[in-house]
Amino acid sequence: MFGKSWGGFNGLQIAARRPRALKAVITLYFTDDRYADDVHYMGGCVLGIEMQPWASVMLAHNALPPDPAVVGERWREMWLHRLQGMKPWVEDWLTHQTRDDFWKHGSVCEDFGAITCPVYAIGGWADAYSNAVFRLLAGLKSPRKGLIGPWSHQFPDESRPGPTIGFLQECLRWWDYWLKGIDTGIMDEPMFRVWMLDSVPPQVDREAWPGRWVAEEVWPSGRIQERVYYLGDGTLASEPGTPARLQFVGLQTTGQDAGAWCSFGAPADLPPDQRAEDGRSLCFTSEPLAEPLEMLGFPEVELAVDVDQPNALLAVRLCDVAPDGSSRLITRGLLNLTHRDGHEHPQPMPTGQVVTIRVRLNGVAYRVPQGHRLRVAVSPTYWPHAWPSPVPVTLGVHAGTGSRLLLPVRPPSPLDETLAPFAEPENSHPVDHVVVRTGRQTLETRTVLPDGTLEIRRINDEGRTRLVEDGLEWEWVNEDRFEIREGNPLTARVTSTRQVSLQRDDWSVRVETFSVMTSDRDNFIVTNTVDAYEGDVRVFSRTWHRVIPRHHV
Repeated sequence: MFGKSWGGFNGLQIAARRPRALKAVITLYFTDDRYADDVHYMGGCVLGIEMQPWASVMLAHNALPPDPAVVGERWREMWLHRLQGMKPWVEDWLTHQTRDDFWKHGSVCEDFGAITCPVYAIGGWADAYSNAVFRLLAGLKSPRKGLIGPWSHQFPDESRPGPTIGFLQECLRWWDYWLKGIDTGIMDEPMFRVWMLDSVPPQVDREAWPGRWVAEEVWPSGRIQERVYYLGDGTLASEPGTPARLQFVGLQTTGQDAGAWCSFGAPADLPPDQRAEDGRSLCFTSEPLAEPLEMLGFPEVELAVDVDQPNALLAVRLCDVAPDGSSRLITRGLLNLTHRDGHEHPQPMPTGQVVTIRVRLNGVAYRVPQGHRLRVAVSPTYWPHAWPSPVPVTLGVHAGTGSRLLLPVRPPSPLDETLAPFAEPENSHPVDHVVVRTGRQTLETRTVLPDGTLEIRRINDEGRTRLVEDGLEWEWVNEDRFEIREGNPLTARVTSTRQVSLQRDDWSVRVETFSVMTSDRDNFIVTNTVDAYEGDVRVFSRTWHRVIPRHHV
């Protein structure tokens, strides 16, 4: 089996059922844990940037009709039946706010041993799903390989950022070995190969990311060494400093420079310079490094903290600070503090008490040059990635021996110099099509005065395209707006609109959706509307409105 994104999920889910005919899997940009590492929740935090927007994408998909060229005259009857039976998926996603059976179903991490066929797991550093590659290599016992490039949520032979590779040729080597018994040499190579990212100036768009391929014979690798830095009073050092309690009240607008949660290679997906974001956070910065540092794996930050509210979250970023002061995001992590002991049974944070918390950051392969500094930035807010806590939180971080950065440092390996280069990308000729209207992708951030409301507007207009042979035309326009007013987390609001048109000759249909997600102290409120048109006549309209209690979030 072969699949990307949900297709990658499916390949693993089917492999866990062990059908006799399934001999091998290639899975790209996937998760093994549908609760803890997917589009809905991260670290027990509601992903404000994707929860409602992605649900609205699926709402529009699910509202589309079957093609009359395929199903014939029954298309209208089938379409109306589909529309009448659909529901917004966000209602289920928000109803299950902990790691319960709803999420465990289909999460192959529940039993890695159920997968016995060979698996090739592939991820990208600009994508949202690279963490699962590390876990799959560590958890599976069947033959396996892992590959992580600089890629976004696009195939490795067409991704931005690159460099791209001959992905189809790599797939052929895997299939020939496991399906035809041809010794292509693929299983003689190291288990885990990754693109070690070089330090580059922060910018929101990049054609290619400088770096080099490195490899580990197995993963987890016994070569990875833990290096500890202690958080002091604004410092990050190899020895603990004088104990101090640092108090911080996060701005509700912290997080506006986070970039996309999952990049599709759009022009503004990558995080910008983090200096402004650092100014909105509690920061701990090292001295310039005396020698380069390369890391591979999951950095972790251990923090001794106290909070004044029972519901609170932590956003932790690790940044590379260049000599000119620019700050580039290396990796980050979120944790809902009520989930500090696990995602199944959250418990309120004890207020006014010091509790030691460990936040695992996203996996990374990154080289920090000599003369650059490391920075850990901490905040109890991170909008719109994390839905805000219902009441503003005063955070106390206890610097000294109890607060540490733990880095997975990778020493040099002669194995890196022996790696054969990947082939150049090869692809078949694309389906003949005509671009009727060119699309556009934009990201706009502005603060509305006088009340200080932050508004982030994300537009993905895919334009209009016509297939030459089939004659089908389609058009898809997405817009998401994220709003919050400084000082008031209950003003958080996500609005999503989708407009999808399909046309062939005199057949013309259109679906429009409008979705809003807000919250009060006790509930999430979601409203979804679908309007469906045949020609200019509206044939279906429905609005769903749900109030869903917040559960320690």
